[in-house]
Amino acid sequence: MRLLALAAAALLARAPAPEVCAALNVTVSPGPVVDYLEGENATLLCHVSQKRRKDSLLAVRWFFAHSSDSQEALMVKMTKLRMVQYYGNFSRSAKRRRLRLLEEQRGALYRLSVLTLQPSDQGHYVCRVQEISRHRNKWTAWSNGSSATEMRGVSSHPVERGAFLGISLVILPHSLPFTTDLIMASFLQSS
Repeated sequence: MRLLALAAAALLARAPAPEVCAALNVTVSPGPVVDYLEGENATLLCHVSQKRRKDSLLAVRWFFAHSSDSQEALMVKMTKLRMVQYYGNFSRSAKRRRLRLLEEQRGALYRLSVLTLQPSDQGHYVCRVQEISRHRNKWTAWSNGSSATEMRGVSSHPVERGAFLGISLVILPHSLPFTTDLIMASFLQSS
């Protein structure tokens, strides 16, 4: 009997334990920084690969932070059962109408659309994915992964757009004694 118990213990010691919370390969595109014009629709893609189990489901969450130093807020989530849920300020109807989370390719590609971009949409967007499946009659997380991009808004107003690109524009009133030819020549000489 003791020999049987030792043999069973030896087999259990050699059996690999399930690895929980290994890393999924998650990539957000475009990135690492993407520029959009104010008023445009932005599309961010969350690519997922290297799932640990064929029968697993994914929970996809998008977080937003105004800067890399600020607190991330959960915006929207697609549950393991593919239902979309909105959170916090993003659950309010005005913001909710501007967000779309769709599964483009089952278990591999998720699209977040932010419609009619506003200056407040500038910031860091993080896609966090969790791989989940049933194990011994309960849901178990097998792996996690995340990736991020920074979205910068560019004003659709030409003067503000030039300032964003690092070009300083000076608008002079008509009452100054300079002509536009003199100003242009001065600009070309200093470049």
